[in-house]
Amino acid sequence: MAAGGYPAANERKGPLTTSIAANSEALSARAVPSHASVFQPRPGVAETLQIVLARLDDMKAEDTATIDLQGKSSLGDYMVVASGRSNRHVGAIADRVIEGLGHAGIPARVEGVPHCDWVLIDASDVIVHVFRPEVRAFYNLERMWSNGPGQRRAS
Repeated sequence: MAAGGYPAANERKGPLTTSIAANSEALSARAVPSHASVFQPRPGVAETLQIVLARLDDMKAEDTATIDLQGKSSLGDYMVVASGRSNRHVGAIADRVIEGLGHAGIPARVEGVPHCDWVLIDASDVIVHVFRPEVRAFYNLERMWSNGPGQRRAS
């Protein structure tokens, strides 16, 4: 017995300590998978870009432009700019891109979904802008970021 007439922690026996001991034995007996089998490596920048471009193409995005930002900015390696015909089309395009990134395990932050005039999808090294044509013409991101041969247009 410990001081004060109470049993020491290792001497206590009761339903709570018994169930905790049984649970910890059961947990330690389970086979714990290695980290290699649980975590998949994050796809590279080229794979992320391929996923984005494929999803834009699937959803019939218009005037898709890929801008190489390597050496121009620390924001990312590529910027992809595309247009949708209407707010609904912009939203559907953005949803499909986000879905594709999610299936590949690529985290993405999204802005502008409620109005869908301009949706920004930040997938770390690949930044995607989906605009309505009028909004795209107003901001003209391609002119701002592509000064020279870095811009590639995809059809």
